[in-house]
Amino acid sequence: MVVERRSEILFLYDVRDANPNGDPDENKPRIDEETEINIVTDVRLKRTIRDYLSDYLNCNIWVKEETDSDGNIKTREKKLADERIESENDAAKLLEKYIDLRLFGATIAGKKEKEDKEKKGKKGEWVFTWTGPVQFKFGRSLHKVEPKLIKGTTVMPSGEEKAAGTFTEVWILPYSLICFYGVINENAAKTTGLKDEDISILIDGIWNGTKNLITRSKFGQVPRLLMKVTYKERNYHIGDLDKGIRLFDLEGKEIDNGGKSGKEIRSISELKLDLTRLVDVLKNNATKIDKISIEINNDVNYVMNGKEGKGKDLLKKLEEIQELREKIEEIKIDR
Repeated sequence: MVVERRSEILFLYDVRDANPNGDPDENKPRIDEETEINIVTDVRLKRTIRDYLSDYLNCNIWVKEETDSDGNIKTREKKLADERIESENDAAKLLEKYIDLRLFGATIAGKKEKEDKEKKGKKGEWVFTWTGPVQFKFGRSLHKVEPKLIKGTTVMPSGEEKAAGTFTEVWILPYSLICFYGVINENAAKTTGLKDEDISILIDGIWNGTKNLITRSKFGQVPRLLMKVTYKERNYHIGDLDKGIRLFDLEGKEIDNGGKSGKEIRSISELKLDLTRLVDVLKNNATKIDKISIEINNDVNYVMNGKEGKGKDLLKKLEEIQELREKIEEIKIDR
């Protein structure tokens, strides 16, 4: 069934001694220079999801590097030819086959074999655009970070005339706890044919894709909290759920605001997630909420209205809140 109700997604993960999203110039971790906050683009998260869906779940993915029998990277035109896409009318074939197009949309251009005189537009080309039902804002760390340049050496010389290895440099963040916020738009879902089962696969991809991104620069990523809030009403969502989370140190002081500096943090065990504001917002909108689906890592320390808890104990605590009692469910993620 095509998605009929809007949802919001809140996703937290952390990484230590790694680079969650390097810039194209120096491969340096992306930083908001004014706030010293680490940034991870929505494109990076979508790439993580796409790779997991392709490599672990064998889903068909359109935005993916492919090679032909000669080892050459396939062009967009070649991929369209392989799929026998020759006009806008053929576009539906792509939506039926590729889950990433149903989730994230795309703009795809091709060449007409013959000019269509009845339609105005660029001669000899056609373009179709699908707005993605699933949209994420940039992920941002919940604390200040400080990039470090790590220098090393290699054992292999860079040229035949050289007898010794060369120096290497790599940028890392000692620690970053990153928060993504997103929306699943039921109106755009009609256009791409996004199904309820696609959302289940998406949730799996967010959590397990992040954990299974085992490359040198990103090894060690750990998903910490995933929440999906599904609404009863169409065209409604709360917005800015990520603003409801604050970080406190173990002494109960807000990190980067009178408490420990975020730059000093090196582990999830050194902080507490204060969910009080987030839960208050959910309570105030409870009549419009159908379900609150949650997965949480057991190493997460959290605080609600001054009371502390840890890991999956959060689900029980939320079920004790009268307004949310019948709405809480644990996300069933197959590992």
